[in-house]
Amino acid sequence: MTGEHIGLEQLSDEVISEVQPVYRLIDNIALKNHAKMLEAFRRERVSDFYLTGSTGYGYNDRGREALEEIYARVFRAEAALVRSQIVSGTHAIALCLYGVLRPGDELLSVQGEPYDTLGEIIGIRGQKDGSLGEFGISYNQVELLPGGGLDFTGIEEALNDRVKMVLLQRSRGYKWAPALGVGEIRKLVAFIKNRKPDVIVFVDNCYGEFVEAEEPIEAGADLAAGSLIKNPGGGVAPTGGYVVGKQRYVEMAANRWSAPGIGSEVGPSADYQRLLYQGFFLAPHIVAEALKGAVFAARFFEKLGFEVMPKYRDVRSDIVQAIGLGSPERIVAFCRGIQGASPVDSHVLPEPTAMPGYGDPVIMAAGTFIQGASLELSADGPIRPPYAVYLQGGLSKEYVRLAVISAARAVLNVV
Repeated sequence: MTGEHIGLEQLSDEVISEVQPVYRLIDNIALKNHAKMLEAFRRERVSDFYLTGSTGYGYNDRGREALEEIYARVFRAEAALVRSQIVSGTHAIALCLYGVLRPGDELLSVQGEPYDTLGEIIGIRGQKDGSLGEFGISYNQVELLPGGGLDFTGIEEALNDRVKMVLLQRSRGYKWAPALGVGEIRKLVAFIKNRKPDVIVFVDNCYGEFVEAEEPIEAGADLAAGSLIKNPGGGVAPTGGYVVGKQRYVEMAANRWSAPGIGSEVGPSADYQRLLYQGFFLAPHIVAEALKGAVFAARFFEKLGFEVMPKYRDVRSDIVQAIGLGSPERIVAFCRGIQGASPVDSHVLPEPTAMPGYGDPVIMAAGTFIQGASLELSADGPIRPPYAVYLQGGLSKEYVRLAVISAARAVLNVV
């Protein structure tokens, strides 16, 4: 065992001792969320035959209906659309945007430019056919204040008569800025509704589910959406996405998912319906494990001299840990360190490359059992200043600890 290896292991032990008070806070939130989850399952009287699939149109699929009722109960929403045919969080978000917005409407983002993959959907990047802009839906954004705060003055000025929907993004995306907490969402929704009561507040909830004891719908949002291969899938769901919120808006999204007049009434459950149930039930615990891994990574890299956001003691609103590495070479090294410590494809060397929906080359490490499943453990980042990497997920805090040590060793070997 080399001296450097011993040093990192000793540092790891020190960090684990330091972060125990934070771990206990995470456990308290997980307990509250799990109690909410268990109550929803019991209220729906889930039975064994709910856990199987259906065929054809999927009429009278009681398992599908009960799962959507459980999602609605847990998220405190009027209705939910939960389908394996939704292939990603971006797809779920697109259903809401195209389902609700009409020509002449305006979409307003109050946190600057949204996550990269939404740029071509909105029509602010690229020339893809079928963007919102091509359908006559305009877009505006209010930049964050220096330091990442919301510009309430700018938001008020931007709330013109055309604004139909305000888009909020729970996670930080590829921004060196804080995630949006449920308390901030509540304050922001009240501010917006007081000035324009008819506006629809829509939350991209990806990476945020079960991080706090409440969800955006409880804070007054009208609609929220996310991916089942992130938090709510519990590391078990093989694919899928969800939409929750007011009945009318969920059904509008469902009309986009299938067709007007059909909406959510059809759609067969796949043979892995059990995994969607089981993953959702496990999600509060697995999210807690991922959060503990993020806390460990924050303190570990902070002690190595790197800038991190959030810091390990900060209140968290998503599972993403940003680490400022300062150079493209270190981003590549970090991602290769994570990939090398993965249970799947550990022999693969990630490389930065152009990817659909992203404006810069992106490097991604994800040695996951489910392709692209961010909750399992992944690390990625765009090759652009400030050269930060974004770590998220972890099926167990022990796994994250081992992977972070591997990533740190790779980073420290960069000249």
